[in-house]
Amino acid sequence: MIDRLAGLESEFSGLEQQLADPSVLSDQHRLRDVSRRYKEITPIVACYRRYRMRADDAAAAKELMAETSGDERDQLREELTAAEADLETLEAELKLLLLPSDPNDGKNLIMEVRGAEGGEEANLFARDLFDMYQAYAARKGWAVEVLGTYLSDLGGINQVTFVLKGDDAWAHLKFEGGPHRVQRVPVTESQGRIHTSAATVSVLPEAEEVDVDIDPNDLQIDVYRASGPGGQGVNTTDSAVRITHRPTGIVVAMQDERSQLQNRARAMQVLRSRLLKVRQEEQAALVGDARRAQVQGGNRSEKIRTYNFKENRLTDHRIGYTVYRLQDVLAGDLDELVDALQTDERTRLLAGAED
Repeated sequence: MIDRLAGLESEFSGLEQQLADPSVLSDQHRLRDVSRRYKEITPIVACYRRYRMRADDAAAAKELMAETSGDERDQLREELTAAEADLETLEAELKLLLLPSDPNDGKNLIMEVRGAEGGEEANLFARDLFDMYQAYAARKGWAVEVLGTYLSDLGGINQVTFVLKGDDAWAHLKFEGGPHRVQRVPVTESQGRIHTSAATVSVLPEAEEVDVDIDPNDLQIDVYRASGPGGQGVNTTDSAVRITHRPTGIVVAMQDERSQLQNRARAMQVLRSRLLKVRQEEQAALVGDARRAQVQGGNRSEKIRTYNFKENRLTDHRIGYTVYRLQDVLAGDLDELVDALQTDERTRLLAGAED
């Protein structure tokens, strides 16, 4: 581990020099890559330097104890005990920092929320989830850009696609992908019976053009007239765009903008992100693209999380986490849940590293 840390410290010094190099500063893509790597290893190098300093303190205390006695020796023993305790803490921290990093950390996050099983109630719940993520983004200081929205007749959401822009957006919300189940009395229920419905969430790292090379000949681009519920927002020109990536069969459609060019640009933005995730999944020897793995069938029995309104309860079934303050969570207070999911991920990674 020490050899690896020494190598990272050497790399860190090289990155510092590159960040002062005019040729790097003038190259946007190279500067992005160098800055991202610099930011990634900065906490590791800082912790390693603290570790090395305390190791020197412990060695000095041991050496001086051999030459002293009485009160001075007792004082040095206390210093040695404190230094060894710090070293144990710092070693545990370094093990965490040295875990394999997520290749998507630092990227913006594209989310897709859809109403799934349960009719209009599922669409209304999809809107609740969208509002929850927007509120959480506001708490974190992230920007939200809506790429496309398909509303339902009662004000719910058939589908919404949006970008959360923040350096730590992916690290916090990458666990959200999958079916979300809700248990509550729908607004359309006249007899007060509790129904179970589901919405699906997909999470994708936002890909830049340099991340994915798309052959224009692989694309089928169709344009059509946009539509909306109740006749609202219907364009009079063919501004909506549907892009099909023939090799993978991935289809992306956008209609929110009045400009065909803008809708095409947004569709390509989402397509790049889906293709990036597919490539990452293939590299990890997994089957299928991320979106299909996360959404699965959208069936109510295939859920990662349950939102029970009667009990004011939220349960994440993957980690056995339950909290009885559902309304706070829906208002954007997701930190406790996110922390639990991140802790679970770190625990599994550490167990794998030890194995």
